[in-house]
Amino acid sequence: MPRASYVFLGRFEPASFAEFVRHRAARLAIAAEIGALGAERIEVAVAGAEELIEMFEMACSLGPIDCVVLDVLRRPN
Repeated sequence: MPRASYVFLGRFEPASFAEFVRHRAARLAIAAEIGALGAERIEVAVAGAEELIEMFEMACSLGPIDCVVLDVLRRPN
């Protein structure tokens, strides 16, 4: 199963972004594990079909309304 790790950089409400990550992962039926969770940096590891991982990245790059994602770094696992 494909895996990837993401680092989202920006201005976050950590609890809001974490809930957004969990909700999007559940909707896409992929596994997501939140690592570092801060106001400027959030790390997430995901596993699932490659197409769904890419959809997850796109959704999270837009983020919830109260967060601003400035950059997304992806590392394949």
